[in-house]
Amino acid sequence: MAGHIQDRWFKTETGPDGKPRRVKTDRHGTGMRYRARYIDPDGKETSKSFPDRQKRQAENWLLQIEADMSRGQYLDPVRAKTTFQAYAEHWLSTQTSDPNTQASMQSQLRLHAFPRIGSRPVASFQPGHMREFVSQLETAGMSGSYARVIFSNVRAVLSAAVDDGYLHRNPCAAQTVRPPVVGTKRVVPWEPERVFAVRAALTERYRATVDVGAGCGLRQGEILGLAVDALDFDADTMHVTQQLKLSRSKPVFAPPKGGTLRSVPLPRPVADALRAHMERFPPVEITLPWMRVGGPPVTKRLIFSGTGGHIVWRGRLNEDYWKPALAAAGVIPVPGKGESYASAREHGMHALRHFFASVLLDAGESIKAVSEYLGHADPGLTLRVYAHLLPESRHRARKAIEGVFKPHDHEG
Repeated sequence: MAGHIQDRWFKTETGPDGKPRRVKTDRHGTGMRYRARYIDPDGKETSKSFPDRQKRQAENWLLQIEADMSRGQYLDPVRAKTTFQAYAEHWLSTQTSDPNTQASMQSQLRLHAFPRIGSRPVASFQPGHMREFVSQLETAGMSGSYARVIFSNVRAVLSAAVDDGYLHRNPCAAQTVRPPVVGTKRVVPWEPERVFAVRAALTERYRATVDVGAGCGLRQGEILGLAVDALDFDADTMHVTQQLKLSRSKPVFAPPKGGTLRSVPLPRPVADALRAHMERFPPVEITLPWMRVGGPPVTKRLIFSGTGGHIVWRGRLNEDYWKPALAAAGVIPVPGKGESYASAREHGMHALRHFFASVLLDAGESIKAVSEYLGHADPGLTLRVYAHLLPESRHRARKAIEGVFKPHDHEG
């Protein structure tokens, strides 16, 4: 048996005859009688007290501790009482990931996880608690995709708790626990007429951003972080190696989303548009930290810049230039006097990326190739988003079978 049991009510002394004998202690009859003690894997003594007539329970408790240690399932009782919020806050403070990601996760947990499960001890989590948590998220009025992000954050915290010995297994991984349901809203790509109407309505300084988004499939941050050294006109290739983003509200250069570097075809019309743009608006040399504020400085000659020769701030571009172009092209309403432009989340610059994917798929390009050009880490994601845009296969299948059967139509 691991450890031993102390009887606080009796002690052993040597009697007048030189033999050991049990005598009552000053605590006899008061308080907890038995104290079970053991040394944990970290070398720390841990104990638990039991009342009179419960020595067998104390022995069973030590036996259970010994069994947990032998199976590698031992949990420190003190750690087991740590609440989800306390552990999550400590864990977040030790992360060295992108500061923006860390801040976003911290905000999401504070707003949506801590009020619901923050006070529960980490070691007490069971699959049923997570099913209830998912149900609460699904009925909270938020989008399914946002609810899934929150669930993913909670799952990450509990996975770390398992690694650190606060929890035996992650309840989020149970087969009966399903992530929040994401709506089945389909991507509806813009028609070419809309793409070129928005392009024509944009101010000349930012007009070529449409060519890069619709013609090469770059994300907005990748467009704004596009540098001269990313263009290989001789090989008709664009190398997507960085993006412009904010870290704690400060601009930085960083790898593309997911850290996936890629090379995409550079169509001649896009190359021509970029050459004309760079002649009209010469590239500007910009030095920014890499990855995070205080990171090593990196200098790049950016193709797109603001009117003062500085970086293009995404928020200003969207409000001052993109939305007015959407309104001029009839995509969103023209606001009344003193009114702001309507929300246009589904018509952001990401719509150009959807257009790019739809054109390639309609031309018969493979999902794998489209996934690589978009910078998706998993072709399955590309398939889930764009499967409904794949060309109709039934006609091809019918023609293929007819081609095989036709020579044998009149055989007996």
